[in-house]
Amino acid sequence: MDRFSHLQWPFLDPLHATLSRAVDAWAAAHLAHAHGDDADAICRKLVGDLGKAGYLKYCVNENPDVRSIALIREVLSYHAGLADFSFVMQGLGSGPIVLAGTEKQKKEYLPRVAAGEAIAAFALSEPDAGSDVQAMTTQASRKGDSWILNGTKTWISNGGIADFYLTFAKADEGISAFVVDAKEVDASERIEIVAPHPMATVKFKGSKGELVGEAGQGFKLAMRNLDVFRTTVAAAALGFARRAFDEALARVKERRMFGQRLADLQMTQAKLADMATAIEAGALLTYRAAWLRDVKKQRVTLEAAMAKMQATEAAQAVIDDAVQLLGGLGVMRGHPVERLYREVRALRIYEGATEVQKVIIARELLK
Repeated sequence: MDRFSHLQWPFLDPLHATLSRAVDAWAAAHLAHAHGDDADAICRKLVGDLGKAGYLKYCVNENPDVRSIALIREVLSYHAGLADFSFVMQGLGSGPIVLAGTEKQKKEYLPRVAAGEAIAAFALSEPDAGSDVQAMTTQASRKGDSWILNGTKTWISNGGIADFYLTFAKADEGISAFVVDAKEVDASERIEIVAPHPMATVKFKGSKGELVGEAGQGFKLAMRNLDVFRTTVAAAALGFARRAFDEALARVKERRMFGQRLADLQMTQAKLADMATAIEAGALLTYRAAWLRDVKKQRVTLEAAMAKMQATEAAQAVIDDAVQLLGGLGVMRGHPVERLYREVRALRIYEGATEVQKVIIARELLK
């Protein structure tokens, strides 16, 4: 199965095909270092490399093309999960400034983020407020012309290496967005997860923040930002799934069992058929959602939720099947499929767990 066959679909333009193949060539040449346990050092280098290559400008953009972001994420995740992570976090962490920042804020932060010279973080989740954003307890209060933040955020990607944290807190007016310099927070409590990523619990203790957008409009701003990137989570899942499928396909063609190739067994063929179909279904939903937003300028709450649910759940199943087909190789530390098995699991949780996507889909259907 040609992993670039979808570039011919009507959802995409010729410029998207050119971009996707260019990123693929760059990734093949530059991402050999993007695997390992020192996620902090790897991600710092990746952000710089992606900035120099000119790719961060696609996700730090006042007029984002979701199809371009999705294609870049799909290609990067095929080659290295941390490359995809480093790419998208620059967009997610700076998105509220793109959407609602002052001209001063835009000039101060966005060029450095796009160049890979400043690392961004998006601080929304709390110990008791993940999918339920309204349960947030971090407080923001005015002090003269400044804002002071107190509270705790957790599961913060890029926590500990970020130069600034785009943070959401409750003010008298309601949930509001603030940009907080790294020197104002305590991000020393790091979080280890199944696949190494820079992540921390971030504590605000009288931390100075600068309001982004209007006070009380932070929830809407967070949702607008997530609406840009939620579809692209599905694209990242596609990249993971395609890599696992390719690894499995190559293995079953060469592995001999009972006097024939593993690929000649009907059970193997049935599994491959299920894997390929699940990937294509996810891809169709993903690029339909991106096309509707980019071209038709439609609100894609339903379509993005469907894409994220299908693609991430399918990727988990495809990678699990790949491990089964590879046998011992599939669980050997450092093998691409073993890495994928650890990396894919978080996609079914972040930016809205699968269960949350089902609630969103049902809510939209019942309107």
